[in-house]
Amino acid sequence: MNTETIKIKKGLDIPLGGCAERYVVDARSIDRYAVKPTDVVGFVPRLLVAEGDSVSAGQPLLADKNDPRLTLPSPVDGVVEAIVRGEKRRLLEVVVKSGKRKVESEAAQAAPDTLSSSHLPLSTSAPVWWMLRERPFGTIANPDHQPKGIYVSLRDTNPLAPDLQYALRGREHDFEAGVAALQALAPVRLVRAEGPHPAGNIGTIVAALDPINKGECIWHVGAQDVATIGRWATTGEYRPERLVAVGGPAAKAPHYYRLTVGACLKRITDAQLMDSNYPHLGSAPAATRIISGSVLSGTRVEADGFLGMYDQQLTLVEEGDQYDFMGWLMPGLQKFSFSKTFLSGFARLLPTTHYPLPTQFNTNMHGSVRPFLFTGQFERVFPFDIYPLQLIKACIVGDVELQEKLGIYEVEPEDFALCEFIDPSKTDIQPIIREALEVLRKEAIA
Repeated sequence: MNTETIKIKKGLDIPLGGCAERYVVDARSIDRYAVKPTDVVGFVPRLLVAEGDSVSAGQPLLADKNDPRLTLPSPVDGVVEAIVRGEKRRLLEVVVKSGKRKVESEAAQAAPDTLSSSHLPLSTSAPVWWMLRERPFGTIANPDHQPKGIYVSLRDTNPLAPDLQYALRGREHDFEAGVAALQALAPVRLVRAEGPHPAGNIGTIVAALDPINKGECIWHVGAQDVATIGRWATTGEYRPERLVAVGGPAAKAPHYYRLTVGACLKRITDAQLMDSNYPHLGSAPAATRIISGSVLSGTRVEADGFLGMYDQQLTLVEEGDQYDFMGWLMPGLQKFSFSKTFLSGFARLLPTTHYPLPTQFNTNMHGSVRPFLFTGQFERVFPFDIYPLQLIKACIVGDVELQEKLGIYEVEPEDFALCEFIDPSKTDIQPIIREALEVLRKEAIA
């Protein structure tokens, strides 16, 4: 397999404390899992099962109303325990309690030596199809589209992200088989990016190698998911497992867990939270925010919530619900500062051996929302050949024509996570980009 290497100069590595140690706990014995259609962009769910139904791993639980070929499968064998709905009966989760398989899948019934001699064809009927995502818009890959290529990032540069080389150790054969299965659909490009975050983001890689223009698309897959695809293609066995990095400043003992996609997090949070009474902290000095995914672009979950379908890390950060005495008027030696508002901003210019960077972050925004400012800082952390501030403004006012001229089809919300992090205006930039992309996506399918 040929691996491409690109070098990115613009970006920012956030010195967040609590990096996961290379110690793995096998947590595949967790007995509750959830399939969350809210994790999938543009997926309009239609239930295929009811509470109490027995299901097998890989059996579809939900289908997309707009394209019934696209389904979300059960990650384990078991029984549908609950169907959770939110406001206006919006379907939020299908919870499966694992148990002994009652109905063997057709692929699993096939003789192992028969399957190993050839690969199962990868199509929308495969339980692993949902792992393929499409840009622009970030939806499940549309089988009617012909992508320019399938991209796999071999390095995750998000704060506290897992080391993918370590995560894939022992799964090299499955990974190679997964690449071979994907090659039947489109050319596969394995890329390792060097440089600060967001060098490892798919958007950064594609922009550096072959930017997306209007009417074009690419597909991308997570490196660990490629190994899952390879295992299914060679054995017919659907085992969506990942090595998940659990860490953060509020984690008690950061390390790796081997989990099945959609696992309930209660066992992990009970072991990792500083206060075992969370979320009922009472008189505890501080609460903890649990984020499924990156601290920059992940989703907040409860202590007994479920791992996101595409997430490979869990971040625990102290809630910043306290006020700072005199705020920005203080020297701020223990506060991270990109714009050098605090003295700690100058410390980044010195070797860490002389002045260690602050690592105890919390969720405090250090100020309220204010008018959108023109600082010129976004371009320093945004490695695209795009004007980020102008594109954000075009999205705010809804100027579709200007958005297209400024390169809206090249980006996803996660590509603006660093801009949101350093923004002195405290603007929620990622939801603005998602809303603009949703308008374009709905117009494209109308």
